[in-house]
Amino acid sequence: MTTTVTAPATAAPVTAARAGRSWTQHGLLFVAPFLVVYVAFLVWPLLLGLRMSLTSVNIAGSNDRFVGFANYAQAFGDPRMWNSLWNTVRFTVLSTIPLVVLGLALALLVHNLRFMRWLWRLSFFAPFLLPSAVVSLLWMYMIYQPSFGLLNNALGTDVLWLGDPGVAMWSIVLTTVWWTVGFNFLLYLAALQSIPEHLYEAASIDGASAWDKLRSITLPMLRRTTGLIVVLQLLASLKVFDQIYLMTGGGPDDSTRPIIEYAYDTGFTGYRIGYASAVSYILFVLIVVISLVQLRLFRKREESPR
Repeated sequence: MTTTVTAPATAAPVTAARAGRSWTQHGLLFVAPFLVVYVAFLVWPLLLGLRMSLTSVNIAGSNDRFVGFANYAQAFGDPRMWNSLWNTVRFTVLSTIPLVVLGLALALLVHNLRFMRWLWRLSFFAPFLLPSAVVSLLWMYMIYQPSFGLLNNALGTDVLWLGDPGVAMWSIVLTTVWWTVGFNFLLYLAALQSIPEHLYEAASIDGASAWDKLRSITLPMLRRTTGLIVVLQLLASLKVFDQIYLMTGGGPDDSTRPIIEYAYDTGFTGYRIGYASAVSYILFVLIVVISLVQLRLFRKREESPR
């Protein structure tokens, strides 16, 4: 008698397409909460603001009349808007360069120290943790106060650091550099610690000096970090508002008023929400263009032969 053994049925093999769909479905499920928050608090306000910039709506929500690009045309012909935009660009240029250079210098200093590194790291990074209101009040009443401020007493002068149109912007830049350089310092320090030590050892064997090591090893290895810091710093400086609003209110004579403060005053003091939205989108386009140009430049520099 012959017994026939039947092999158990096996499940159909899972194809690559089915596995890919499964991973896609699970991935969408995991990112769904983020997408909801992203759309609700970024995409939707962005589209709503764009719609408002094409209307004459005021702060009460009334007179919501479609005016097309009339707000933009008025903004481009508004000398106060151009002045505030120039103040923003001026602050960006004056603050970005020292923040990048000083952040690198401090990181190099701490990286090469052999004692109490933790204290120097804490000292340079601690101001960045302070709120903008604390920093502004500290510098206003302890450093820049004309009568008993530390700066005038140390220099033996009576300069109106926040009251002179020719000095106020420089004073705000100095405060901003002291306050925010710790972030760039930390990024550079982390990048320095990731550079392989054997590169410096090989350079020392070849008789390279400290300057040769900095020029040929350190700076090229920090190229990507520098590109990131420059882009982040430009974005942060173009969006300046807090310290200027608290320290000078845009004065004296609108010499420090940034474009965000001009949009704020126009919308919430002048009640012209539609026009303020148009001014904000002009700044938005400027930020996008500058960011794309910077990324393109650094990408070309990375792809160029060394």
